[in-house]
Amino acid sequence: MAAASGVAAGGAAPSPQVLMMCLLPLLWPQPVGADAAPDATSPRSQTGPRLQLSHSDLRNRSAVFWTGGVSGGYQALLLDEDQGWLLVGGKDHIYLLRPDSLDRPSRAVYWPAAREHVEHCRLAGKSLETDCANFVRLLQPFNKTHVYACGTGAFHPQCTYLHLGHNAEGPLFMLSHATESGQGKCPFSPRETFTARLTDGELYAGTSVDFMGANAAIFRTTIQGSSQHYIRTEAYDQNWLNEPEFVGSFSIPDTHSPDDDKVYFFFKEKAVEAGQWDKRVYSRVARVCKNDVGGKRSLINRWTTFLKARLVCSVPGPSGVNTQFDELEDIFVLETKDPQNPTIYGVFSTSSSIFRGSAVCVYSMASIRAAFNGPFAHKEGPDYRWVEYKGRIPYPRPGTCPSETYDALHKSTKDFPDEVVSFMRQHQLMWEPVPPLGGRPILTRVNAPYMLKRVVVDRVDAEDGPYDVLHLGTDDGKVVKAVSVVKDNWATEEILLEELTVFQSPTPIMSMELSTKRQQLYVSSELGVAQLGLQRCELYGSDCAECCLARDPYCSWDGQTCSRFFPTSKRRARRQDVKHGDPWSQCPVTEDGSDSVEVRSVYGVEGNSSFLECVARSPQAELRWTVQQQTLSQTHESKLSQSDGDRSLHMRRGLLVQRLELADAGLYTCTSLEHSYSQVLARYRVHIIPNHSLHPDRHQQNHGPSHGKAGPAGGGGGGAGFLGQSGAPHPPPPLPAHRNSWLHQQLPVRSYKDLHMVGTNRLSVDEYCEQLWYREKRRQQKLRTLKLKQESRKARVRRNNPPEMPL
Repeated sequence: MAAASGVAAGGAAPSPQVLMMCLLPLLWPQPVGADAAPDATSPRSQTGPRLQLSHSDLRNRSAVFWTGGVSGGYQALLLDEDQGWLLVGGKDHIYLLRPDSLDRPSRAVYWPAAREHVEHCRLAGKSLETDCANFVRLLQPFNKTHVYACGTGAFHPQCTYLHLGHNAEGPLFMLSHATESGQGKCPFSPRETFTARLTDGELYAGTSVDFMGANAAIFRTTIQGSSQHYIRTEAYDQNWLNEPEFVGSFSIPDTHSPDDDKVYFFFKEKAVEAGQWDKRVYSRVARVCKNDVGGKRSLINRWTTFLKARLVCSVPGPSGVNTQFDELEDIFVLETKDPQNPTIYGVFSTSSSIFRGSAVCVYSMASIRAAFNGPFAHKEGPDYRWVEYKGRIPYPRPGTCPSETYDALHKSTKDFPDEVVSFMRQHQLMWEPVPPLGGRPILTRVNAPYMLKRVVVDRVDAEDGPYDVLHLGTDDGKVVKAVSVVKDNWATEEILLEELTVFQSPTPIMSMELSTKRQQLYVSSELGVAQLGLQRCELYGSDCAECCLARDPYCSWDGQTCSRFFPTSKRRARRQDVKHGDPWSQCPVTEDGSDSVEVRSVYGVEGNSSFLECVARSPQAELRWTVQQQTLSQTHESKLSQSDGDRSLHMRRGLLVQRLELADAGLYTCTSLEHSYSQVLARYRVHIIPNHSLHPDRHQQNHGPSHGKAGPAGGGGGGAGFLGQSGAPHPPPPLPAHRNSWLHQQLPVRSYKDLHMVGTNRLSVDEYCEQLWYREKRRQQKLRTLKLKQESRKARVRRNNPPEMPL
């Protein structure tokens, strides 16, 4: 820790504006607590991440970057952990990378759009650079040797197979010669959101199917065999889909019977139930049965099991008013030991015009199934409001998958009675919404400089149980690592662990892939792909307390360093406390460490300012300042708070004391407080130089003339009266070359020589510092002389009293 002291030369104190200009290089621009405060709708106070790394920091560490492709959006990533490859879909190319190290040479296949499609795209008014090319949007595993790939094809979607394998000549990486239409599988536009999932030889996709993007639907297309049969939602019917933006799709079984397997779609759309003139956007979860083949006389080639429900992500407020995060941005399905009950993580943003905010909500499959098994929403006419349907529900219940095992009369959706099919045509929306676990988000970021856009989740085994670690991508090229901790009272606490600026220029994170096997995270944007380690334990600190306070499930104290935690480790020295972050219970900490912190001497001039530097080791820690002052009768200690007035300002990098007074002299202590753990970071002994000591001429007039050579101030007398000393017969000797080392310790202002506050018959800053250094040099020489005398005396005693020899 360094200390900066306000320096003045002469009797007239410089203005606070001058001192602030001089201290700006050492200060943050605003006091602590002046951050953009969370909006009133924010459910809790927000703290910054414990670790922040810039793009250059990441480049100098373990992060690996790949930028070897043709400039264009790298929106599609596909990772195969077992075979050890990472596919990246880009502009007119598909790239094959090594996930162990992205900086190795990559392989690429060229897959452009047809020339006539590019020309047609150009004539339609689209951009050749950003639209009229084949942007690869879909990469899905087909089997062990082939990947199904689709691209926009210059607003003419196309799909093909990518072969990855080996033959006698070596590894294969090539495209199939045959291509097929990508309509209903891939969007026309490279910027349109969509989702697709390939399962059991059939592709389930949510996308638009026309050039203008006006006809959006949920499709299932059979891609095996010569005939490609399809089934879809009803076109241009807002009760089915109303201007949807698709986010994700997943195959999740409902029971142990394959007949009950369903595909779930997550999207957002304009809410029909909000009112004709209300343009609110709601997030949805929809489902279809895999064995749905459409109706026989009605809903031919249309879903007969399509249902949708609202996903709610809101913060409960006073008087029952909730803060809604309505717009779904991304979804992640975290698999568990039970394949029927994964945990669903969703990233939401607010459509409010009052504040910007993002939130993460968690859902259980039990809550989703309960909504689909509940009452239907109903609207009898265009002028009627949506209400709960309380009429008779036909059998079998609409939305139920046909099963020969449970119902021999309805082996297929074509066997459903007309009453069921007719009911499904008018009732796709469920009345009850899907609430999040705990009734509120597990993480919120309100009025932050970024918006959350992507999420992947890693379940990590820690010392006190499993934790779900969130890796969140933002709209400005950052990755935020966070964890939500359930406390003893079942309340949740959000902990931001890291904020990494992955890409040099602000650009949205487009895709993220998590490798638990390699402990790596792969992130893509317009600028390229980055490979990030899941943990940076060594950066949290160099002792047990700092490692424990980090509360990172990946990290623990091993007795020597903060390193990755292994649940199977038999080392007893492992120390970790994610739930409480309490070093007192985990580390051999017995005191606050104040005795081990050096007391630094700082000199200030009466009437001027002094800055004491103290930087918290964690943004989540609170800094507290105390001062111990000596009076004539006793020593008393007091706390310096923000409410002390404008004489002391708590800055991000320390304490600024303005308009110093003689009573401000004392021992200043900076203490870091985080949870129940306090630690002394810096101690300063502040000496106040009386203002009259810097007026040699005025002091001479009061005490009579003195004889000798002119002092450093250039006055007629010597150095009499400087800092209360008696007159010196000779001016101080010239300073040696290394004097600035001591001056920097005492006065570490970056450019103290620029403070030329000089007037007639006053000391300049350089002269004042030289005199101050000279006095300190004399004091250090006396201390060394005294130490040498003491050592000589001890040696003489040892020679005169030799130790007795044993008998």
